[in-house]
Amino acid sequence: MISTDNPNRDFQMMPAQLLALREAVLAISADLSLAETLKHIVKAAANLADARYAALGVPDESGEFLIEFVTTGIAPEDEARISHRPRGHGILGIILREGKSLRLRDLRQHPQSAGFPPNHPPMTSFLGVPVVHKGKLMGNLYLTDKRHADEFTADDQNLIEMLAAHAGISIENARLYEKIQQLRVIEERQRIGMDLHDGVIQSIYAVGLTLEYVNGQIGENDNSGASDRLKGAIAALNATIRDIRSYILDLRPRRFEGDNLIAGLRQLLAEFRANTLMEVEMHADPAADRALVPDARLALFHIAQEALSNAAKHSHASRFEVTLLDEDGAVVLTLRDNGRGFKPDQVERTMGHGLLNMQDRATAIGGRLIFNSSGGAGTEVRVSTPKRAGG
Repeated sequence: MISTDNPNRDFQMMPAQLLALREAVLAISADLSLAETLKHIVKAAANLADARYAALGVPDESGEFLIEFVTTGIAPEDEARISHRPRGHGILGIILREGKSLRLRDLRQHPQSAGFPPNHPPMTSFLGVPVVHKGKLMGNLYLTDKRHADEFTADDQNLIEMLAAHAGISIENARLYEKIQQLRVIEERQRIGMDLHDGVIQSIYAVGLTLEYVNGQIGENDNSGASDRLKGAIAALNATIRDIRSYILDLRPRRFEGDNLIAGLRQLLAEFRANTLMEVEMHADPAADRALVPDARLALFHIAQEALSNAAKHSHASRFEVTLLDEDGAVVLTLRDNGRGFKPDQVERTMGHGLLNMQDRATAIGGRLIFNSSGGAGTEVRVSTPKRAGG
Protein backbone atom coordinates (compact mmCIF):
# COMPACT_ATOMS: atom_id res chain seq x y z
CA MET A 1 0.00 0.00 0.00
CA ILE A 2 1.26 3.49 -0.85
CA SER A 3 -0.39 6.55 0.61
CA THR A 4 1.12 10.00 0.36
CA ASP A 5 0.28 13.61 -0.32
CA ASN A 6 3.28 14.28 -2.53
CA PRO A 7 5.05 11.08 -3.60
CA ASN A 8 7.68 12.76 -5.75
CA ARG A 9 8.66 16.36 -5.11
CA ASP A 10 11.18 16.17 -7.94
CA PHE A 11 8.55 15.14 -10.46
CA GLN A 12 9.16 16.79 -13.80
CA MET A 13 6.49 16.61 -16.49
CA MET A 14 7.51 15.44 -19.91
CA PRO A 15 6.26 17.49 -22.88
CA ALA A 16 3.66 14.83 -23.72
CA GLN A 17 2.38 14.83 -20.14
CA LEU A 18 2.26 18.62 -20.07
CA LEU A 19 0.27 18.68 -23.30
CA ALA A 20 -2.11 15.99 -22.01
CA LEU A 21 -2.67 17.91 -18.76
CA ARG A 22 -3.25 21.15 -20.66
CA GLU A 23 -5.84 19.49 -22.90
CA ALA A 24 -7.51 17.92 -19.86
CA VAL A 25 -7.74 21.28 -18.07
CA LEU A 26 -9.22 22.93 -21.17
CA ALA A 27 -11.76 20.10 -21.46
CA ILE A 28 -13.00 20.38 -17.88
CA SER A 29 -13.22 24.19 -18.13
CA ALA A 30 -15.17 24.26 -21.39
CA ASP A 31 -18.65 23.65 -19.95
CA LEU A 32 -20.47 25.54 -17.19
CA SER A 33 -23.06 22.81 -16.66
CA LEU A 34 -22.23 21.05 -13.39
CA ALA A 35 -23.32 17.62 -14.66
CA GLU A 36 -21.21 17.96 -17.82
CA THR A 37 -18.25 19.34 -15.87
CA LEU A 38 -18.23 16.27 -13.61
CA LYS A 39 -18.30 13.98 -16.66
CA HIS A 40 -15.41 15.86 -18.29
CA ILE A 41 -13.33 15.58 -15.11
CA VAL A 42 -13.85 11.82 -14.87
CA LYS A 43 -12.96 11.21 -18.52
CA ALA A 44 -9.93 13.50 -18.32
CA ALA A 45 -8.62 11.66 -15.24
CA ALA A 46 -9.04 8.25 -16.91
CA ASN A 47 -7.18 9.42 -20.00
CA LEU A 48 -4.33 11.05 -18.07
CA ALA A 49 -3.60 8.01 -15.90
CA ASP A 50 -4.55 5.44 -18.56
CA ALA A 51 -7.18 3.92 -16.25
CA ARG A 52 -9.78 1.44 -17.42
CA TYR A 53 -12.33 2.76 -14.91
CA ALA A 54 -12.72 6.16 -13.27
CA ALA A 55 -15.27 7.84 -11.04
CA LEU A 56 -15.88 11.11 -9.24
CA GLY A 57 -17.70 10.94 -5.93
CA VAL A 58 -19.31 14.11 -4.59
CA PRO A 59 -19.88 14.12 -0.80
CA ASP A 60 -22.79 15.59 1.13
CA GLU A 61 -22.38 18.61 3.42
CA SER A 62 -21.24 16.40 6.29
CA GLY A 63 -18.52 14.83 4.13
CA GLU A 64 -19.61 11.38 5.34
CA PHE A 65 -21.61 10.05 2.39
CA LEU A 66 -21.45 10.26 -1.40
CA ILE A 67 -24.53 11.88 -2.94
CA GLU A 68 -23.29 11.81 -6.54
CA PHE A 69 -21.14 9.23 -8.30
CA VAL A 70 -20.15 9.88 -11.92
CA THR A 71 -18.37 7.06 -13.74
CA THR A 72 -16.66 6.16 -16.99
CA GLY A 73 -15.50 2.80 -18.32
CA ILE A 74 -18.57 0.77 -17.33
CA ALA A 75 -21.22 0.31 -20.01
CA PRO A 76 -24.62 1.77 -19.02
CA GLU A 77 -26.33 -1.63 -19.24
CA ASP A 78 -23.67 -3.17 -16.96
CA GLU A 79 -23.91 -0.28 -14.50
CA ALA A 80 -27.69 -0.72 -14.35
CA ARG A 81 -27.21 -4.30 -13.12
CA ILE A 82 -25.10 -3.23 -10.12
CA SER A 83 -27.29 -3.45 -7.02
CA HIS A 84 -26.28 -0.06 -5.59
CA ARG A 85 -23.76 2.71 -6.12
CA PRO A 86 -20.94 3.31 -3.62
CA ARG A 87 -21.92 5.39 -0.59
CA GLY A 88 -18.46 6.18 0.74
CA HIS A 89 -17.65 3.11 2.83
CA GLY A 90 -14.53 0.93 2.77
CA ILE A 91 -11.56 2.29 0.83
CA LEU A 92 -13.58 5.17 -0.58
CA GLY A 93 -14.38 6.19 2.99
CA ILE A 94 -10.67 6.47 3.82
CA ILE A 95 -10.23 9.30 1.33
CA LEU A 96 -13.48 10.92 2.49
CA ARG A 97 -12.26 10.93 6.09
CA GLU A 98 -8.56 11.65 5.64
CA GLY A 99 -8.59 13.86 2.55
CA LYS A 100 -5.32 12.35 1.26
CA SER A 101 -4.34 10.54 -1.90
CA LEU A 102 -4.23 6.76 -1.76
CA ARG A 103 -2.47 4.43 -4.21
CA LEU A 104 -2.81 0.63 -4.03
CA ARG A 105 -1.44 -2.23 -6.10
CA ASP A 106 -4.48 -4.39 -5.26
CA LEU A 107 -7.41 -2.74 -3.50
CA ARG A 108 -8.89 -6.14 -2.62
CA GLN A 109 -5.99 -6.79 -0.23
CA HIS A 110 -6.55 -3.64 1.80
CA PRO A 111 -7.84 -4.43 5.33
CA GLN A 112 -10.65 -1.86 4.97
CA SER A 113 -11.83 -3.10 1.58
CA ALA A 114 -15.62 -3.50 1.66
CA GLY A 115 -15.71 -5.69 -1.43
CA PHE A 116 -17.95 -5.11 -4.43
CA PRO A 117 -21.75 -5.27 -4.74
CA PRO A 118 -23.27 -7.98 -6.97
CA ASN A 119 -22.64 -7.58 -10.73
CA HIS A 120 -19.79 -5.11 -10.15
CA PRO A 121 -16.77 -5.67 -12.45
CA PRO A 122 -13.59 -6.91 -10.73
CA MET A 123 -10.94 -4.24 -10.05
CA THR A 124 -7.39 -4.39 -8.75
CA SER A 125 -5.02 -1.40 -8.93
CA PHE A 126 -6.40 1.79 -7.38
CA LEU A 127 -5.64 5.51 -7.20
CA GLY A 128 -7.78 7.88 -5.15
CA VAL A 129 -7.25 11.65 -5.08
CA PRO A 130 -9.31 14.28 -3.22
CA VAL A 131 -10.59 17.31 -5.14
CA VAL A 132 -10.22 20.34 -2.87
CA HIS A 133 -10.88 24.03 -3.50
CA LYS A 134 -10.18 26.74 -0.91
CA GLY A 135 -9.94 24.14 1.82
CA LYS A 136 -13.31 22.57 0.99
CA LEU A 137 -13.66 18.99 -0.24
CA MET A 138 -15.48 19.17 -3.59
CA GLY A 139 -15.21 15.50 -4.44
CA ASN A 140 -12.89 12.51 -4.77
CA LEU A 141 -11.42 11.01 -7.93
CA TYR A 142 -11.20 7.22 -8.00
CA LEU A 143 -9.27 5.39 -10.71
CA THR A 144 -8.90 1.63 -11.04
CA ASP A 145 -7.18 -0.91 -13.29
CA LYS A 146 -4.16 0.79 -14.80
CA ARG A 147 -3.88 -0.30 -18.44
CA HIS A 148 -0.67 -2.04 -19.53
CA ALA A 149 0.70 -2.05 -15.98
CA ASP A 150 0.08 -3.71 -12.62
CA GLU A 151 -0.32 -0.47 -10.68
CA PHE A 152 -0.52 3.31 -10.90
CA THR A 153 2.77 5.16 -10.56
CA ALA A 154 3.88 8.16 -8.54
CA ASP A 155 3.84 10.15 -11.79
CA ASP A 156 0.21 9.15 -12.32
CA GLN A 157 -0.60 10.39 -8.83
CA ASN A 158 1.12 13.71 -9.44
CA LEU A 159 -0.73 14.24 -12.72
CA ILE A 160 -4.13 13.46 -11.18
CA GLU A 161 -3.41 15.71 -8.18
CA MET A 162 -2.64 18.56 -10.60
CA LEU A 163 -5.83 17.82 -12.50
CA ALA A 164 -7.76 17.72 -9.21
CA ALA A 165 -6.57 21.24 -8.35
CA HIS A 166 -8.05 22.55 -11.60
CA ALA A 167 -11.12 20.35 -11.20
CA GLY A 168 -11.95 21.98 -7.87
CA ILE A 169 -12.00 25.40 -9.53
CA SER A 170 -14.16 24.10 -12.41
CA ILE A 171 -16.68 22.51 -10.03
CA GLU A 172 -16.93 25.71 -7.99
CA ASN A 173 -17.42 27.80 -11.16
CA ALA A 174 -20.12 25.43 -12.43
CA ARG A 175 -21.93 25.57 -9.09
CA LEU A 176 -21.81 29.35 -9.02
CA TYR A 177 -23.14 29.49 -12.59
CA GLU A 178 -26.02 27.17 -11.69
CA LYS A 179 -26.86 29.31 -8.66
CA ILE A 180 -26.98 32.41 -10.86
CA GLN A 181 -29.28 30.62 -13.30
CA GLN A 182 -31.49 29.43 -10.46
CA LEU A 183 -31.75 32.97 -9.07
CA ARG A 184 -32.83 34.22 -12.50
CA VAL A 185 -35.49 31.52 -12.71
CA ILE A 186 -36.65 32.29 -9.16
CA GLU A 187 -37.00 35.99 -9.94
CA GLU A 188 -38.98 35.27 -13.10
CA ARG A 189 -41.23 32.77 -11.34
CA GLN A 190 -41.88 35.26 -8.54
CA ARG A 191 -42.82 37.90 -11.11
CA ILE A 192 -45.20 35.54 -12.91
CA GLY A 193 -46.73 34.45 -9.60
CA MET A 194 -47.35 38.05 -8.58
CA ASP A 195 -48.85 38.87 -11.98
CA LEU A 196 -51.18 35.89 -11.74
CA HIS A 197 -52.27 36.77 -8.22
CA ASP A 198 -52.55 40.53 -8.55
CA GLY A 199 -53.79 40.66 -12.13
CA VAL A 200 -55.48 37.53 -13.46
CA ILE A 201 -57.10 36.28 -10.24
CA GLN A 202 -58.45 39.71 -9.35
CA SER A 203 -59.90 40.14 -12.84
CA ILE A 204 -61.59 36.73 -12.72
CA TYR A 205 -62.92 37.50 -9.25
CA ALA A 206 -64.41 40.79 -10.51
CA VAL A 207 -66.13 38.95 -13.36
CA GLY A 208 -67.56 36.49 -10.86
CA LEU A 209 -68.98 39.29 -8.73
CA THR A 210 -70.63 40.80 -11.82
CA LEU A 211 -72.19 37.47 -12.73
CA GLU A 212 -73.49 37.02 -9.20
CA TYR A 213 -75.08 40.49 -9.37
CA VAL A 214 -76.71 39.68 -12.71
CA ASN A 215 -77.96 36.38 -11.35
CA GLY A 216 -79.54 38.20 -8.43
CA GLN A 217 -81.34 40.54 -10.82
CA ILE A 218 -82.83 37.67 -12.80
CA GLY A 219 -84.65 36.39 -9.76
CA GLU A 220 -85.97 32.98 -8.81
CA ASN A 221 -88.90 33.03 -11.25
CA ASP A 222 -86.69 32.77 -14.32
CA ASN A 223 -87.85 29.90 -16.54
CA SER A 224 -85.24 30.28 -19.28
CA GLY A 225 -82.46 28.42 -17.45
CA ALA A 226 -80.25 31.53 -17.50
CA SER A 227 -79.89 31.52 -13.73
CA ASP A 228 -78.64 27.94 -13.69
CA ARG A 229 -76.16 28.70 -16.46
CA LEU A 230 -74.88 31.72 -14.55
CA LYS A 231 -74.42 29.63 -11.40
CA GLY A 232 -72.46 27.11 -13.48
CA ALA A 233 -70.28 29.88 -14.90
CA ILE A 234 -69.62 31.27 -11.40
CA ALA A 235 -68.62 27.79 -10.17
CA ALA A 236 -66.28 27.40 -13.14
CA LEU A 237 -64.64 30.75 -12.40
CA ASN A 238 -64.11 29.76 -8.76
CA ALA A 239 -62.54 26.49 -9.90
CA THR A 240 -60.25 28.45 -12.23
CA ILE A 241 -59.14 30.66 -9.35
CA ARG A 242 -58.33 27.55 -7.29
CA ASP A 243 -56.33 26.10 -10.18
CA ILE A 244 -54.33 29.30 -10.62
CA ARG A 245 -53.59 29.41 -6.90
CA SER A 246 -52.29 25.84 -7.07
CA TYR A 247 -50.00 26.83 -9.95
CA ILE A 248 -48.76 29.79 -7.92
CA LEU A 249 -47.75 27.24 -5.27
CA ASP A 250 -45.35 25.82 -7.85
CA LEU A 251 -44.09 29.23 -8.94
CA ARG A 252 -43.26 30.55 -5.50
CA PRO A 253 -39.87 29.19 -4.40
CA ARG A 254 -39.28 28.33 -0.76
CA ARG A 255 -35.90 29.31 0.59
CA PHE A 256 -34.71 26.53 2.83
CA GLU A 257 -31.12 26.25 4.03
CA GLY A 258 -31.41 22.77 5.54
CA ASP A 259 -31.02 23.70 9.21
CA ASN A 260 -34.56 23.10 10.54
CA LEU A 261 -36.80 20.77 8.58
CA ILE A 262 -39.74 21.02 10.98
CA ALA A 263 -39.88 24.82 10.65
CA GLY A 264 -39.62 24.52 6.87
CA LEU A 265 -42.47 21.99 6.73
CA ARG A 266 -44.67 24.17 8.93
CA GLN A 267 -44.13 27.11 6.58
CA LEU A 268 -44.96 24.93 3.57
CA LEU A 269 -48.17 23.71 5.20
CA ALA A 270 -49.22 27.23 6.21
CA GLU A 271 -48.88 28.44 2.61
CA PHE A 272 -50.56 25.30 1.31
CA ARG A 273 -53.56 25.77 3.61
CA ALA A 274 -53.88 29.47 2.69
CA ASN A 275 -53.95 28.66 -1.02
CA THR A 276 -56.10 25.51 -0.99
CA LEU A 277 -58.25 25.97 2.14
CA MET A 278 -57.44 22.32 2.86
CA GLU A 279 -57.24 21.12 6.48
CA VAL A 280 -53.64 20.29 7.44
CA GLU A 281 -52.09 18.42 10.35
CA MET A 282 -48.48 17.79 11.30
CA HIS A 283 -46.78 15.55 13.86
CA ALA A 284 -42.98 15.85 14.09
CA ASP A 285 -40.32 14.61 16.48
CA PRO A 286 -37.49 17.17 16.92
CA ALA A 287 -35.10 14.29 17.60
CA ALA A 288 -35.81 12.93 14.13
CA ASP A 289 -34.99 16.32 12.63
CA ARG A 290 -31.71 16.52 14.56
CA ALA A 291 -30.74 13.06 13.33
CA LEU A 292 -30.65 14.26 9.70
CA VAL A 293 -27.68 15.70 7.81
CA PRO A 294 -28.40 19.03 6.02
CA ASP A 295 -28.60 17.39 2.57
CA ALA A 296 -31.20 14.93 3.84
CA ARG A 297 -33.28 17.76 5.34
CA LEU A 298 -33.16 19.64 2.04
CA ALA A 299 -34.14 16.56 0.02
CA LEU A 300 -37.08 15.75 2.33
CA PHE A 301 -38.23 19.37 2.18
CA HIS A 302 -38.34 19.29 -1.63
CA ILE A 303 -40.12 15.91 -1.59
CA ALA A 304 -42.78 17.41 0.69
CA GLN A 305 -43.03 20.44 -1.61
CA GLU A 306 -43.61 18.17 -4.63
CA ALA A 307 -46.20 16.08 -2.77
CA LEU A 308 -48.12 19.19 -1.67
CA SER A 309 -48.08 20.55 -5.21
CA ASN A 310 -49.47 17.28 -6.56
CA ALA A 311 -52.16 17.24 -3.87
CA ALA A 312 -53.21 20.80 -4.74
CA LYS A 313 -53.50 19.96 -8.44
CA HIS A 314 -54.90 16.44 -8.51
CA SER A 315 -56.14 15.09 -5.17
CA HIS A 316 -59.48 16.90 -4.63
CA ALA A 317 -58.73 16.23 -0.96
CA SER A 318 -60.05 18.01 2.11
CA ARG A 319 -57.22 17.03 4.45
CA PHE A 320 -53.44 16.64 4.29
CA GLU A 321 -51.28 15.09 7.02
CA VAL A 322 -47.49 15.18 7.53
CA THR A 323 -45.45 13.16 10.03
CA LEU A 324 -41.69 13.14 10.70
CA LEU A 325 -40.68 10.38 13.09
CA ASP A 326 -37.80 8.12 14.16
CA GLU A 327 -38.82 4.56 13.30
CA ASP A 328 -36.51 1.58 13.83
CA GLY A 329 -33.33 3.61 13.51
CA ALA A 330 -34.39 5.54 10.41
CA VAL A 331 -36.02 8.93 9.93
CA VAL A 332 -39.39 8.55 8.18
CA LEU A 333 -41.34 11.34 6.49
CA THR A 334 -44.94 10.48 5.62
CA LEU A 335 -47.18 12.69 3.48
CA ARG A 336 -50.82 11.64 3.21
CA ASP A 337 -54.06 13.08 1.78
CA ASN A 338 -57.65 11.84 1.84
CA GLY A 339 -58.34 12.64 -1.82
CA ARG A 340 -59.53 10.58 -4.73
CA GLY A 341 -56.17 8.84 -5.23
CA PHE A 342 -54.87 7.33 -8.45
CA LYS A 343 -55.55 4.10 -10.24
CA PRO A 344 -52.32 2.26 -11.20
CA ASP A 345 -52.57 3.29 -14.86
CA GLN A 346 -53.04 6.95 -13.89
CA VAL A 347 -49.95 7.43 -11.72
CA GLU A 348 -47.31 7.89 -14.43
CA ARG A 349 -49.62 9.91 -16.68
CA THR A 350 -50.77 12.26 -13.91
CA MET A 351 -47.66 12.69 -11.77
CA GLY A 352 -44.99 12.09 -14.44
CA HIS A 353 -41.67 13.70 -13.60
CA GLY A 354 -42.89 14.75 -10.15
CA LEU A 355 -42.80 11.17 -8.83
CA LEU A 356 -39.45 10.52 -10.53
CA ASN A 357 -38.00 13.67 -8.96
CA MET A 358 -39.12 12.55 -5.51
CA GLN A 359 -37.64 9.07 -6.03
CA ASP A 360 -34.33 10.53 -7.26
CA ARG A 361 -34.10 12.86 -4.26
CA ALA A 362 -34.71 9.95 -1.88
CA THR A 363 -32.10 7.78 -3.60
CA ALA A 364 -29.52 10.59 -3.53
CA ILE A 365 -29.56 10.61 0.30
CA GLY A 366 -29.47 6.84 0.60
CA GLY A 367 -33.18 6.68 1.33
CA ARG A 368 -36.19 4.84 -0.02
CA LEU A 369 -39.50 6.25 -1.26
CA ILE A 370 -42.73 4.25 -1.28
CA PHE A 371 -45.77 5.61 -3.14
CA ASN A 372 -49.18 4.19 -2.23
CA SER A 373 -52.40 5.25 -3.92
CA SER A 374 -55.60 3.73 -5.22
CA GLY A 375 -58.77 5.15 -6.67
CA GLY A 376 -60.92 6.72 -3.95
CA ALA A 377 -58.51 5.90 -1.11
CA GLY A 378 -56.18 8.88 -1.05
CA THR A 379 -52.42 9.01 -1.61
CA GLU A 380 -49.46 8.38 0.69
CA VAL A 381 -45.79 9.15 0.08
CA ARG A 382 -43.44 7.58 2.62
CA VAL A 383 -39.70 8.31 2.66
CA SER A 384 -37.25 6.59 4.99
CA THR A 385 -33.63 7.72 5.22
CA PRO A 386 -30.69 6.68 7.43
CA LYS A 387 -29.85 8.79 10.45
CA ARG A 388 -26.53 10.64 10.57
CA ALA A 389 -23.66 8.91 12.34
CA GLY A 390 -24.24 9.20 16.07
CA GLY A 391 -27.80 10.48 15.45
